[in-house]
Amino acid sequence: MGSFQTPIGMRSSTLLETSCGFLLQELQIIWDEVGEDKFEREKVLLDLEQECLEVYRRKVDRANISRARLHQELAEAEAEFTHLLLSLGERSLPGRPEKRAGSLKEQLDSITPALREMRLRKEERLNQFRTVQGQIQKISAEIAGNSDNEPSTIVVNENDLSLKRLEEYQNELHRLYNEKNGRLQQVEKYIDIIHSLSTILGKDSSAIIMEVHPSLNDLCGITKNISDTILDKLNITVESLLEEKQTRLDKLHHLGKALSNLWNLMDTSYSERQSFSHVINLLSLSSAEVTDPGSLTLEIVQQTEAEVKRLDQLKASKMKELFQKKQEELELICKKSHVEIPSREEMNNIINLINSGEIDHSDLLLSMDEQISRAKEEASSRKAIMEKVEKWMLACDEEHWLEEYSRDENRYSVSRGAHKNLRRAERARIMVSRMPALVDLLIKMTRSWEEERNKVFLYDQVPLMAILEEYNILRREKEEDTKRQQPWEKKRIQSQVVERDNTYASRPGTSSRRLPSRSLNGALDSSVVLNRRLSMGIQQLGSNSINSGNHGMSFIKDGRNVLRKKIYGEPTFTSPTRDGASSAVSIRSIRFSP
Repeated sequence: MGSFQTPIGMRSSTLLETSCGFLLQELQIIWDEVGEDKFEREKVLLDLEQECLEVYRRKVDRANISRARLHQELAEAEAEFTHLLLSLGERSLPGRPEKRAGSLKEQLDSITPALREMRLRKEERLNQFRTVQGQIQKISAEIAGNSDNEPSTIVVNENDLSLKRLEEYQNELHRLYNEKNGRLQQVEKYIDIIHSLSTILGKDSSAIIMEVHPSLNDLCGITKNISDTILDKLNITVESLLEEKQTRLDKLHHLGKALSNLWNLMDTSYSERQSFSHVINLLSLSSAEVTDPGSLTLEIVQQTEAEVKRLDQLKASKMKELFQKKQEELELICKKSHVEIPSREEMNNIINLINSGEIDHSDLLLSMDEQISRAKEEASSRKAIMEKVEKWMLACDEEHWLEEYSRDENRYSVSRGAHKNLRRAERARIMVSRMPALVDLLIKMTRSWEEERNKVFLYDQVPLMAILEEYNILRREKEEDTKRQQPWEKKRIQSQVVERDNTYASRPGTSSRRLPSRSLNGALDSSVVLNRRLSMGIQQLGSNSINSGNHGMSFIKDGRNVLRKKIYGEPTFTSPTRDGASSAVSIRSIRFSP
């Protein structure tokens, strides 16, 4: 028993206070009473001691396990707390015990509130990250034009939940917000421009915007697509509308100028002009300055085109009248100046081209005015010479009459009007005596005119110098013939006087009496000689002629050579050189008698 009691004694403080000691004493009493031998008693006590050790061992093991679990929980709590601090980017947490004190449970109880607070902070931070990343994902999808797609699951990196990382996401979100707002403002600006241009052009802006993307219409109630593709489409649409606006404005500028020219040409009344005054007002405006609604509609362009077409047709009919008046004016000037008159065939060609619209009316009238101006200038430069030519022609007529009068055998008879013929014969002799000086003056004036202008002076398409020079030649030949015939003529006159005195003569005729055939034949012979000599003289003149430039007057502007050849082939109003004039000389052009 001693060996058993020793361990018991070692735990006396505990066993005596428990029922185990009391039970052991009761067992000793029972054994003494029964008379249990010592060996059995030792065996029972050893079994009891062994069983007690087993129970203690199990208890100690469970205590160790519990202690290990507490150590693990405390370590895990410490590790989690540290991880949360690191992931949240915080160095420490106020209220956390920095040093370990007390039992494990006390230490665990001291860290649990801080850990719970850190977990709450983590969850809150996670929600912030999810919100920011969700907004970033949403705005990015809107910018990319994928807002209609279902949002993908947001994955937050829980190892980096620091405020710095959150601030980076918030900055990215702020940048995306600014970009989104900028794109929205740009979209709204494009939409406003489309509305404005559509109003000016008379188009349906809603249909145009719907063609770009349905989300841009506020009535659809969906998020506006602000992707790069939509912005590009909007920009292309705006550029297309601006181009169409410029095209219509250019067309109306052209039509407006045409209207103004037609109104001025035909003296259109103010009331008729008023209906298209808005088109005329556009002439002074650029594309950016045209902002009035409906000012460039397709209907206005079509109405203006129709009005210009109507006025063009009306102008064509009036143009014929105006052209004919100017043609008559030009022909009158040419006729008075004895220059070549444009042929009727050429005039008809012009009228046909007016009808077909191949000639611009304003250019034609301007060319006609220039033509008339040049014809007047030509006539003015020829005026002094033409006055002398007319005077010379009149003197030639008087000379011709005087010659016929001199051949009249009854010119001295007493008859009615004989005294008038005598007075006319006196005046004619005076005019004829002045003809050589007049012709010399004409030659001098004509030569000066030709040298000054470097072209030939034509009189009804015949070189005047050739006529004058040939006239001088024929006059000298005539004077020589007269000298040779003077003796014979005196004898003939004396015989006629004697015969008249002896014979009763009938009533003499006047100067209007038909001339003898000899006189007429003589005149014809002179004309043939003059014609032959003129032709030969002009051919000789060609070798030393003046090289005149072709200063002819054209009905079409000088720069339009192709159209001029199409109408006329060659200029109508020409002043040929002496070389080219030889074939055009004809004695029929001048009223001249030797």
